[in-house]
Amino acid sequence: MAGRMQDKVVVIIGASDERSMGAATARRLHAEGAKLVLAARREDRVKAVAEPLGAIAMACDISDEAQVEALAQRAVDSYGRLDGAINFAGVEAGGPIAEMTRETLQQCCDVHFIGTALFIKHMAAHMPDGGSIVTASSQTAILAPPGLAAYSGTKKGADQVVRVAAVEYGPQNIRVNSLSPGFTPSAMTAGYMEVPSVKAAFLKEMPLGRFPTTEDMANTALWLLSDEAFVTGQVIDVSAGQTLRRIPTPDEMA
Repeated sequence: MAGRMQDKVVVIIGASDERSMGAATARRLHAEGAKLVLAARREDRVKAVAEPLGAIAMACDISDEAQVEALAQRAVDSYGRLDGAINFAGVEAGGPIAEMTRETLQQCCDVHFIGTALFIKHMAAHMPDGGSIVTASSQTAILAPPGLAAYSGTKKGADQVVRVAAVEYGPQNIRVNSLSPGFTPSAMTAGYMEVPSVKAAFLKEMPLGRFPTTEDMANTALWLLSDEAFVTGQVIDVSAGQTLRRIPTPDEMA
């Protein structure tokens, strides 16, 4: 029986760690028959994820337009087409606005906002027969967590780019959506998950009673990338319901 993504060609950027959402999504899509081109800034790390899946590995910095364009072209050169693309690239940035530096703001802008716009631009340019583009947002772009203005602000800006892109690319049968993870055990949050008070504070705010997993994100990404998802311009919240409540305060996380 053919998989839900049988022979569809998909680019994933941000798949440099086995514990990451990008790697989990790659494994899920592979199981459903997709042909994959995986990318991250460090080629050696993305190769470790790609090789067991028979996927192509490529170094790509999402803030470098030429590299993003080359990533899309690599998929077409290798497989003759591009059907889907998902962006998990991101940088961490924290601290109150009063202590924020221009360098931090610029880095977040380059990766989350400009990088997302360039990713959509060049992936869509290589989808003449339509397709699906997904970019990872964050529950911090839905809520208003103190200390995360640079991170959440640029993610929120990218969500608006997604909405505009959905309108512009709709006539080309290209769907553009955001996947918004909640606080999820992954490579990026590994340090936080080792602190019992942090885990307890976040879990208290999740109506579904458990943390989202990278597999939850992968399943949602699979749906958005498949032909089953007749949606565009949406932010799909996968936070176990936490955005119905709030982000814990620093004191609660101790």
